Amino acid sequence: MKQTMSAHNPYLWQEAASFAAAMHQGQFRKDGRTPYFAHPVRVAMTVRDVFECHDQQALAAALLHDCIEDTTADYDDVLERFGVVVADVVATLTKDMRLREDVREESYDAALLAGDWRARLIKLADVHDNLCDLSSADKLPTVLSRCRRAVDIALKAGDDTPSILTAIGKVEALMALRSGAGA
Repeated sequence: MKQTMSAHNPYLWQEAASFAAAMHQGQFRKDGRTPYFAHPVRVAMTVRDVFECHDQQALAAALLHDCIEDTTADYDDVLERFGVVVADVVATLTKDMRLREDVREESYDAALLAGDWRARLIKLADVHDNLCDLSSADKLPTVLSRCRRAVDIALKAGDDTPSILTAIGKVEALMALRSGAGA
């Protein structure tokens, strides 16, 4: 029987890691070599170690952030195992692929703006990881644009959570570094 995890459970992130690893099993990053699960792990580590956030629900949601969008897991699966806060954050980070791309992106940005601060923090960690992991200079403008969108949404939301402020600064610094380096 599945058990809903409490926000105060010190093992919440471990349960999320196990679930995400199982859900992403057999998936690879765009390079065709790196197991996809490396990305959610790096996003969670960015949330914790780079952005200095130790919120258990944020760490669990970071590990799960692509599960609804990219695996067979759905909202109810995440809700049942990890609770409403984590499930809502993961849902906020899930694009509605039924929508036309321009409408989908507007809807996604609006959901991030209106959603829990953890969703914006994880989005900043997501773009930070994608910029760190970038191996092709020709994709740099697209990735920088996504970084700028994530930063602008966090700024517009007016978050004053220390982790969000740290995240904005770290993403902006990485953007400046990568822009100056050209790749």
